[in-house]
Amino acid sequence: MKKRIVVAMSGGVDSSVAAALLKSEGHEVIGITLRLWAPSSWNDGDKFGSCCSPRDVADAKEVCRKLDVPHYTYNLEDKFRETVVDNFVSEYAAGRTPNPCVRCNAYVKFDVLLKYAVALNADYLATGHYAKIEKSGGAFQLKKAADLTKDQSYFLYMLGQKELSRLLFPLGNFTKVQIREAAEKFGLPTARKADSQDVCFLEGRDYREFVRMRMPEKKKGLIKTREGKILGEHEGLPFYTIGQREGLGIATGERTYVLEKDLDSNTLFVGNAEEGLSGSCVVDSVTWCNSLDNKEVRSSVKIRYRHPGANALVKQIAPGQVKVSFDVPQAAIAMGQSAVFYDGETVLGGGVISNVSS
Repeated sequence: MKKRIVVAMSGGVDSSVAAALLKSEGHEVIGITLRLWAPSSWNDGDKFGSCCSPRDVADAKEVCRKLDVPHYTYNLEDKFRETVVDNFVSEYAAGRTPNPCVRCNAYVKFDVLLKYAVALNADYLATGHYAKIEKSGGAFQLKKAADLTKDQSYFLYMLGQKELSRLLFPLGNFTKVQIREAAEKFGLPTARKADSQDVCFLEGRDYREFVRMRMPEKKKGLIKTREGKILGEHEGLPFYTIGQREGLGIATGERTYVLEKDLDSNTLFVGNAEEGLSGSCVVDSVTWCNSLDNKEVRSSVKIRYRHPGANALVKQIAPGQVKVSFDVPQAAIAMGQSAVFYDGETVLGGGVISNVSS
């Protein structure tokens, strides 16, 4: 049955193919591009933001022209800066490691785009994310993509039944190679366009450069071992991440990692790999993809995007808060990162790591 579907168009190959696939199936497609970030200092060529630069907007518009579908652009720079960029900087200032892509999905993309879809009387909102939505027993399930090297389900854990019932992920059963081939087949101008950076507003730069520009006061301090031995001086706690090994500026004769950032004493604690292992963590702002009783579940927990997942007991300790107890201690669990809970290929839910313990 023909449906009216709003497609989020970033100007990249993935969203372009998503729109093309839906159009080829006979649906009424409407393209929407969100302009999220365009710092005035980058107003030259391709470095005019990312996923929303003039070139990207033009590419999305050209794809829609090729497919003979309408295209709209909405400026959400203020909302994106307030909810994502400012949070990114403040979280590093507070000693945590933020996850801007998760926050953007939760507070900008899906929130705003679903409202636009409703306003346009659309049946669904579709995006170019690599993930799958399946209906089972009357409930919608968020699942990993067929191409696990591109799977983005980790960034989508905040989607509940209300959102999943109105969403489509057309690329979920395809590999990236197949998507490139489909783009060529459809004759899309984005077929050979390079993928965007993971954190769009960094545009390939190191996050430290970005944070320095917005947090000019850099307070140096001591680098110590857990036993209190002074090894050197750090350049400012926001410029280090948990588990970091390179760029510490110290020599210990063994591989040394960032273990902890103590804001009260302005101390960077470092140690060996074994010292960096943690057996549990507390996760706040927890949301679930289903409405089941999730007060205590066994699951595979991913503590960062590229983490393979580790078996753990996830137990509620307060409304919206759980404790994750791992079967085997994990390395580099960072406060501010998202912990996402899986049952096999199915996403159960997730939240933000707020505390880590051995």
